[in-house]
Amino acid sequence: MKARLFLFLILCFWATGIEAQDRILLQGKITNEKDVEGIHILNTSSRYNSVTDPYGNFAITVRQNDTLIFSSVHYSPQREIVHPEIFEKGLLIVTLTELVNELDEVVLGPDLSGNLKTDIEKIPVKDKIDFDDVGLPGFKGKPEEKIPPLIGGVITPLSVNLEGLYNHLSGYYKKLRIQRKWDAQNIAVAGMLDFYSAEFLHRSFGLPENKLYDFFLFCIETSDIQSRFYSEDYGVVLEIIEDRAKVYVQRIELEKE
Repeated sequence: MKARLFLFLILCFWATGIEAQDRILLQGKITNEKDVEGIHILNTSSRYNSVTDPYGNFAITVRQNDTLIFSSVHYSPQREIVHPEIFEKGLLIVTLTELVNELDEVVLGPDLSGNLKTDIEKIPVKDKIDFDDVGLPGFKGKPEEKIPPLIGGVITPLSVNLEGLYNHLSGYYKKLRIQRKWDAQNIAVAGMLDFYSAEFLHRSFGLPENKLYDFFLFCIETSDIQSRFYSEDYGVVLEIIEDRAKVYVQRIELEKE
């Protein structure tokens, strides 16, 4: 029995050693001449993250054939594969493409009437686009019930909306606001948990995996992590997680005592 246990432990140590050898700390540099600080690097294969220093240098844990995504407000998102030769050298040099926003030229004809609405309708449009075409968030679901203000919406100088007045007095609109706030927070928490993964959060910040949902709700209530995550400020999000994790873990330890 002892021999079998000893053999099992040897196999576990051997497997752990093999896994560690498959993973390295890749050194890298952004070669662009300006705006090289704060560029976010995400390993989509393992969810490891990194951010460049003022000189464009970075380091990130990778395995062979991992995919790295470079993103910044100044450059177009760029995908790099950790090919075997890159993995062997342990070095990656990247040049990003500067992001340039250009608007299509609009030519106004000579037959303008002076009526802005009428003149705009005369301007030819090649192809109609929506928010998906330009990468902007947009609402696709069922329109939500509006919550009118009490003064100016429900009660006006000329009329009273009896149903709206009842909803205000009964607290219906207050409950509706709270429900929508909870729904928005639940969606944000689910997105952040999926993006960073429980394993990464536990390993990097010592957060218990069974407390992660509660932790992100704590972050949302005490910081702007929700808006930062949606605006893809992933470097700031990680800073908030690191700062809040210290407070949260300390609270858990105090509760145990």
